[in-house]
Amino acid sequence: MKISTKGRYGLRAMIDLASHGRSSTPVFLSEIARRQDVSEKYLEHIFSTLQKGGIVKAQRGRKGGYLLNRAADQITLNDIISVLEGPCGNLVDCVNDANSCSKTGTCVTREIWALLGNKIEEVLSEYTLASLVRMQQLKTLNDPMMYYI
Repeated sequence: MKISTKGRYGLRAMIDLASHGRSSTPVFLSEIARRQDVSEKYLEHIFSTLQKGGIVKAQRGRKGGYLLNRAADQITLNDIISVLEGPCGNLVDCVNDANSCSKTGTCVTREIWALLGNKIEEVLSEYTLASLVRMQQLKTLNDPMMYYI
């Protein structure tokens, strides 16, 4: 399994949104794009997908932008990656569709793929957006290139 640019940039943007957003103050996509060095146009596509998936909500108008649709400690990495990339447990088609292969009933590797997919989802479900924000803050505090006055 390989996480695409959409998944990687989407997760970074979500961490940024959770870090800089407040419960009632939306964050401009242009600000996220600047901080994350990602094209705003590409983020529009990502956030449209996240909005359809119920992860974020858009607020239109002069003071518009994006907000988390629920608290950061209620959004798991599995939620985000599944919306952007599809279910992580579907590493191969035969795991969810027994009719996709004639060897499904006797194939030992199918069990391994199912187990691996479940473990990936398990790990991604252990981390919330809030926990990643805290991890990011610790990394920033420990950055030797950061100067404080």
